[in-house]
Amino acid sequence: MNEKALRLGTRRSRLAMAQSGQVAEAVSRVTGRPVELVEITTYGDVSREQLAQIGGTGVFVTALRDALLKGEVDFAVHSLKDLPTTQPDELVVAAVPVREDPRDVIVARDALKFTDLPSGARIGTGSPRRTAQLNAYARSHGLDIATVPIRGNVDTRIGYVRSGELDAVVLAAAGLNRIGRGDEVTDFLSVDTVLPAPGQGALAIECTAGNADLAAALAELDDPFTRIAVTAERSLLAALEAGCSAPVGALADLLADGQIVKEMRLRGVVGTTDGTRMVQLSTTGPVPQTHDRATALGRELAAEMLAQGAAGLMGERAH
Repeated sequence: MNEKALRLGTRRSRLAMAQSGQVAEAVSRVTGRPVELVEITTYGDVSREQLAQIGGTGVFVTALRDALLKGEVDFAVHSLKDLPTTQPDELVVAAVPVREDPRDVIVARDALKFTDLPSGARIGTGSPRRTAQLNAYARSHGLDIATVPIRGNVDTRIGYVRSGELDAVVLAAAGLNRIGRGDEVTDFLSVDTVLPAPGQGALAIECTAGNADLAAALAELDDPFTRIAVTAERSLLAALEAGCSAPVGALADLLADGQIVKEMRLRGVVGTTDGTRMVQLSTTGPVPQTHDRATALGRELAAEMLAQGAAGLMGERAH
């Protein structure tokens, strides 16, 4: 291997820099080459609009992909849930490393748990998916909560709680863990309460399809189980996006008997943001052994959800 440093394109946020730094160390180990971080500003980082309004998918990804295609960086690290479901032919996701905790969490004042929040509690989240499921849970359990749309990085969001402006905010466990702030979590939201975003907690390491040597080296960081799970989740999302613009949650779990993984369960949910109407289904079967099987599993569950009226739950996700 030559010793020329590999250039890793990353967003500038503290979280992106933390996760890219962790990937850089791993890539350096498997390639024997130094890795330097190249900071790239994306539209999602500079726009002050609500993410749901600017289209959600792709806003954090396009600038990184442009840099890859122009040869300004050798590879890029994305949060997998930010990646659009269609993969451009000229780029390849060379590795999906072992997934962090996929759950959503809350950071609440006075170390409160979600179910201990007072009546009328104000909960901040910028995600229609979280909003829909929190409202549905509150509605079915007789809780009175108000969801408040927020944006900003982890510090900004937790700041709303510290200042007393909000009672709690919802964040991804993975993000807090990666920046070493998992101890600020006051409650983990069970996936039975809030299903995460498809791919949440997982990273995608992307390079150009033409760079076969680098793709092969990066592939050493791939975790086959994580890849199969997120492939099924994203296939479900892609199939629902075709017929539905409502917020989607999905999670594929591997069900093990002792050390032996036996089956995979895929769960999906879609609902109106006010929580009044939800379609939530799951399917369990053998662990898919191929990309195509995992994709088919996601499509099949999405078709069942659409048959149960998921397409009628029009949310405010922009397209």
